[in-house]
Order: sequence, then C-alpha cells, then structure tokens
Amino acid sequence: MRFYRPPMRIVYCWAAAVAVGLLPHVGRADVKLPAILGSNMVLQQDKPLTIWGKADPGEQVTVTLGEQKQSTAANDQGRWSVKFEPMKAGGPVEMTVAGKNSLKLTNILIGEVWVCSGQSNMEWTVDRANNPSEEIAAAKYPKIRLFKVTKAIAMQPADDCVGAWVECTPENIPGFSAVGYFFGRDLQQAINLPVGLINTSWGGTPAEAWTTRATLAANDQLKPIDDRGAQALADLPKAEERYKQALEKWKEDSAQARKDKKTPPRQPQPPMGPNSPHFPAGLYNAMIAPLTNFAIRGAIWYQGESNASRAYQYRTLLPAMISDWRKAWNEGDFPFLVVQLANFKQQQPEPVDSDWAELREAQTLTTKQPNVGIALAIDIGEANDIHPRNKQEVGRRLALAAEKIAYGRQLEYSGPVYSGMKIDGSTIRLAFEHAKGLQAK
Repeated sequence: MRFYRPPMRIVYCWAAAVAVGLLPHVGRADVKLPAILGSNMVLQQDKPLTIWGKADPGEQVTVTLGEQKQSTAANDQGRWSVKFEPMKAGGPVEMTVAGKNSLKLTNILIGEVWVCSGQSNMEWTVDRANNPSEEIAAAKYPKIRLFKVTKAIAMQPADDCVGAWVECTPENIPGFSAVGYFFGRDLQQAINLPVGLINTSWGGTPAEAWTTRATLAANDQLKPIDDRGAQALADLPKAEERYKQALEKWKEDSAQARKDKKTPPRQPQPPMGPNSPHFPAGLYNAMIAPLTNFAIRGAIWYQGESNASRAYQYRTLLPAMISDWRKAWNEGDFPFLVVQLANFKQQQPEPVDSDWAELREAQTLTTKQPNVGIALAIDIGEANDIHPRNKQEVGRRLALAAEKIAYGRQLEYSGPVYSGMKIDGSTIRLAFEHAKGLQAK
C-alpha cells in the first residue's frame, strides 16, 4: 500500500503555523458532547435525563436545558454528567453547555425515543422498500427525528459513536431504516407526540455481536460463543496468513474462470477477529454502549436470520441479550418488540425440519419475558427474497404492539396465539390468546 506524502511546502506551512501560536492550544480539551446529544434530537419525556460529555479535568461545566440548569465539574479523566428532572412532551427547546467554551443545541423536542436494531431487514432502507418514490415524497414529519449510527466495531465498550440527528424529510429519509421509519411514522400518528428513532443495525450480523461478552461468558449455554471469540483472537495471526494465501489463489482462479467463460469461485471470507462484525460483543461495544446513557422508551428488533443454524441456542441468546440491554440502560423492563422472521423459500408439500421455524419458536418463547412483544411477518415475506419489500406492514404491526405494550392502549395487536389444550373425553379443547373474533368454519 502506498501512503500519501505531503509536499514539503505543506509541511513547512504547518510548522510555521505552530511556531506562531497554534502549539499552546494542542493540549486544551474543549467541552464536548457525544454524537447522540445534538441539535434536532428528541429527548425522552417523563424520565430523568442524563446529559454527559468531556472537558478538562476539574473544569466547571454548566448545562441549561429549557428552564432547568445544572452544574458539575469534570472528574480526573475529564468526564462529567448532570441529571435533569423529567420533562413533559413538547418543544422545541434549546440546550447550552458552558465551560471554557460554550455549545448551543437547538430545535430539541421532548417525546418518545425508540432504538431500532438488528441485521439486514432492519438496516433495509426506505428507498428499497415498496413504493419508494411515493413514500419518500410523503416523508414530511417535522415531529419525527432520525439518528443513524455509523457502522463500527470495538473490542471494549466505546463512549461515543458517529452520527447526527436530522428531521424526517424527503431529503433525509431514503437511506434510513424502512422498518424503523414506518414504525415511527405510524406510532407518531397514533400517539401525536414527537418520536425519535435511533437506527443502529448491520446486515448479516448474529445476535451475539450485539451482546456483552460478560453476559455470554456467564451463561453455560452461551459461553462457547465467547470461547470461540477468544480462540479466534489467539489463532488470528495464522488465520490471517491462511486467508491471504486463499485470497491470492482465489484471484488467480477467478481470472482463469473468466478467461474460460466459467463461473468464478466464491471469494474466501476473512477470519473472525477485531475487525469482524460477527465478533462477540463487537457491535454492542461500538453501536449500543455509546447510547445507554440516553433515555429511551423501548427498542424494536429485526434479526435472527444469521442465528437460524443455531436456532435452539437462540432460545437462550435473545432473552439474554434483552436482559443485557435493559441492565445497561438501567430503566427497568422497557418494551422490546421483536419481528418474527418472515416466510422465505418455497412452500414444501410435506412437513420438513426447518431452522427458520425453530428460530421463530425461539422468538415467540421470548415473550415470556416482561414487556416483550412479537410482530408476525409469516404472511408478508417473499419465497425468493430474504429481504421482503413490504416493510410498511412490518412497521405497522410493530407500532400496534407498541401502542399496547408501551402505552397501554386497549387494542388487538396480534393474531391468535396458541396458549394450551385440554382433553375432555374424546374431545380436545384448544385455547388461544388474542382470539377475539376467531371462528372455525
């Protein structure tokens, strides 16, 4: 790899700039906020609000949010935080953060905040969903705000991420999560409050990448996942050398295949290591941990395809991950809404074993945890596409579940769900929940 070497005149100019006074400012640490705290954000109503950041050790910091004001001093690591009393929905309000420098945040709303996470079906963008042109043109919702976490991997919990809050407009919505947007749109219209959506997702990733290593290591059924991660790190130098050799051979074989007008072989995949989005806890550390001081109402989750080959293990993994997040946010059993995997592949004439069916069962069993809901998608998938385009209906069903579980509205959000059976002589009586209006014909 060749590295860029600046012309000497640029080096000289930089040196001259230092000589005339830039150097004394290199050590100064201005008051800074994490990316998740910014203009255009939505803050969670009716919950204590933590505002945090960095400054020089010992620096006095004063934060004003609306009519509230709090002051503190940065600790010896330069970290500070203040807590505000719960606020009622509304806005916009402003926030100022003053230390040796001053920051001003504007156009802040107070409302409902939801985290949208998972793999590719959550990452799938509005411009690739059904009717993209019409949906994008209609996406004018100033009370919906969007934050997209830039993809990153970390071996230790990070204290910041990359992203920025923006208003929901036709210009900002095309690259945002379709499921997240349609969920937020339907929810905002139902509750008539500002809604903030935090999209933190990555296609093709397993649930263990979104779970802390401490949680994996503490569970006998999940510890093998953590052990594989540790072993992968130990074996990485040799694995990288094998990968390098395999990649060179693949390039040669591919060139020959194209010359012979044949299908090129499949490209080898790099070994799992610190740069792999499959590494246990790697995405939690980089894309969840930086958010956990930010008050939320709940989370929506569309993932499971990458764990289908270990579907039985998912019965333990998904509940463990949910408990993990709830512990990190320290807001109790906040609502966690799961999209059950959609139908995929051709229908079989006879019953067969199915990893996906087993994983759907694992997702359903997770509803035994408090405030966990399921949005079914078994009837809106596409046999030949693992990424069904009808994200509108997925979002609508998630919003209905939120209305019931998060906001206590009296409505039906699910189709009939089997709850038990009773044998009475030659008769078997089946019981269902969510069965109002169910008929047998």
